[in-house]
Amino acid sequence: MNTYLKDQALRERARRVIPGGMYGHQSAARLPEGFPQFFTRGEGSHVWDADGNEYIDFMCAYGPIVLGHRHAAVEQAAAEQRARGDCFSAPTDRIVELAELLTDLTPHAGWTLFAKNGTDATVYALAVARAHTGRRVVLRAGGAYHGWAPVWQAEGRPGMTAEDTAHQFSYVYNDFESVRAAAEQAGDDLAAILVSAFKHDVGCDQELPDPGFAKGVRELCDATGAVLILDDVRAGFRLHLGGSWATLGIEPDISAYSKAIANGYALAAVAGSDRLRDAAASIFATGSFWFAGVAMAASIATLTTLQTSDALPHMERVGALLRDGLCEQARSHGVGISYTGPVQMPYLIFEGDEPARFKIRRAKLFAGEAAKRGVYLHPSHNWFLCAAHSEDDIVRALEVTDVAFAKVRASFGGS
Repeated sequence: MNTYLKDQALRERARRVIPGGMYGHQSAARLPEGFPQFFTRGEGSHVWDADGNEYIDFMCAYGPIVLGHRHAAVEQAAAEQRARGDCFSAPTDRIVELAELLTDLTPHAGWTLFAKNGTDATVYALAVARAHTGRRVVLRAGGAYHGWAPVWQAEGRPGMTAEDTAHQFSYVYNDFESVRAAAEQAGDDLAAILVSAFKHDVGCDQELPDPGFAKGVRELCDATGAVLILDDVRAGFRLHLGGSWATLGIEPDISAYSKAIANGYALAAVAGSDRLRDAAASIFATGSFWFAGVAMAASIATLTTLQTSDALPHMERVGALLRDGLCEQARSHGVGISYTGPVQMPYLIFEGDEPARFKIRRAKLFAGEAAKRGVYLHPSHNWFLCAAHSEDDIVRALEVTDVAFAKVRASFGGS
């Protein structure tokens, strides 16, 4: 079983200089016993915490690690660019090379712009839509997460105001009639419809997009002149290199990317259709580090590796092995679960827990017991598979989760 003496000492130091000790979704304060707050290194599909405890990593930095930690080709590309320089008063030539690559990969795209975070990309995309249409209203699914910026946060949260979220109407994901109703409410002021690649709201079963829903949203945008924005920040480059709706045959007008675009290096991108080119060019948006070359070199290596390897089918294959093993274990222990979403990005909910209200005692026990034994899952967020996960990793993880399911059954009984 793991020990956490150095981790605890670091937490005490952090409390003195960081509000709350840590912040955001990477705070371990609300996670079960057994979860470290600090990691010191990663290699492939494994990470090590400050005490030297090793974990099979099924969170992948909440998505950015798509090829595995410290992937050789990515690290070489980043090191070569770093040796030449990273941050200048103008971008390096990597920006042109990466824009060409990403535009070629994305069927609907005629241009690409870069930033640093997923929030940058979704806010940027909305600005382009409003500049193009001259309208204000955006439709978005209730409960969907599109970034931390005030424009995407719920009124009443600390630091947010009603004015921050003005000109927004909500719909229900996969319910096209609710989209139509929201569009009628917006009237002639409808600038954009924002959709997630699939429904991955906290506390809810994940839902893949219904083809009829996706087709209806596309046709509604065509009929009204609104811009269809696909928030592909979380799923992009894990499900399909041409965008997560490519398998549906639906092309958005703008895609927002981040997370897996550079295998852990900070980068985001907005890829848009040619008809929005002038609107994109009219917007002043910038950041001191948006054009740094190292992350762009890492992205070129990441996307090229994804193109030339079996990374995507491999993630699907090992993800299916994990799903099948976990579902069989749950049945054998008489523990009810719901396992939803793409196998590359699954979400597990225990029957009897109330994840929407953050009452997840079973999930916390399960994930905590797994972490103590070297398998890093999450009790209330979807997981992530990467190309470095091996079949041996899955076998080892299932040995641990079998024990964790037994602990859940012993504590809560069957369902």
